[in-house]
Amino acid sequence: MTRINLAPLIDHTNLKPEATPADIKRLCQEGIKYGFCTVCVNPCYVKLAAQELKGSKVKVCSVSGFPLGANRSDLKAKEAKLGCKDGAAEIDMVINVGALRSGDYRSIEEEVKLILKAIGKGQILKVILETALLTQEEKIKGAKIVKESGAHFVKTSTGWGPGGATVEDVALLRKTVGKDFGVKASGLIRDYQKTLQLIRAGANRIGTSASLKIMEEYLRA
Repeated sequence: MTRINLAPLIDHTNLKPEATPADIKRLCQEGIKYGFCTVCVNPCYVKLAAQELKGSKVKVCSVSGFPLGANRSDLKAKEAKLGCKDGAAEIDMVINVGALRSGDYRSIEEEVKLILKAIGKGQILKVILETALLTQEEKIKGAKIVKESGAHFVKTSTGWGPGGATVEDVALLRKTVGKDFGVKASGLIRDYQKTLQLIRAGANRIGTSASLKIMEEYLRA
């Protein structure tokens, strides 16, 4: 792989509660410098990020129902819609993990479709399963629901749960959704070697706050 085809796979992320406007401006400048796919920010900073990235190829990604996924579906949809109105091109939503674990698959499907309708055509929706909380069977079922509901990516983790992306989980999700669907690995991705392993396992998007370290290691490799 070359630098040109690694950076566009990365969502350069700062979802920390203590992030300041200055932090977000710096995140955006880093995104432009390296040519990352998106910068991923909390909803309150979408307008700022969109302004900072204006004229560049780097897109804004934001979140809905983050990080627990336990919000009401209508609130998640409203949050996603407002995020896109403010300038986000991509939304990463968190499913109701308890619904998946209890077998309430219909509510998950309805929620994903509701959010897709709210953001409109042309926007990308990634759906976070929080795989560290799920059995293998629940991961498979969740990934199938995400694909069948019309979303664009299934994503491993928020980075705030008990674990992050693993090679095994990414490989399982890729096998489940097939080669033409999006798989985003996120959570505890802090170095180039793990990034490379996750890409080889089937991830075609990486979410990380360690993007600069990963690129520095990559450029030295």
